Amino acid sequence: MNKPGSLREHFLRLIPELKHNPDRLMIFIDNGTLRSTVAHGLSFEYSYTLNIILTDYAGHPDAVAIPLFAWVQVNQRELMENLVRGKEAIGFEADVLDNSKVDLSIKLPLTERVVVKTLEDGSLSVDHPAEPVVDLDPFTLRSLELYLKGELLATWGGI
Repeated sequence: MNKPGSLREHFLRLIPELKHNPDRLMIFIDNGTLRSTVAHGLSFEYSYTLNIILTDYAGHPDAVAIPLFAWVQVNQRELMENLVRGKEAIGFEADVLDNSKVDLSIKLPLTERVVVKTLEDGSLSVDHPAEPVVDLDPFTLRSLELYLKGELLATWGGI
């Protein structure tokens, strides 16, 4: 599975609080299933809920949500395009620790395709193809600053 590592790297690069405290980001895979894609051969799909936990998070939730949606748009686009599925697809909970910090848990449903082909010599070739590319340019964050009521919440050097 490649998406958990990809999202972890993305968050560590873009969420200001995590740049200095990467141990505050924990990622778990819950409710995983494997299913055959009925393609010829042994190809299959992983389906699971990624549980992302930020501990002692003192930043604004927008500084997490914006990088999350930028990543989802490229890596699990149907969560944003399918209005029925996307309405409740990304869940979150927050345990308020005090007036300035929370433990934030985000639950993100993900799938990953695995294409398995038998080569002429009988060995297996395994490929994890990227998500289908949509004609629309993906949203990118280029040297942006996020403000709320005049207060700087986060800055990005680019996604």
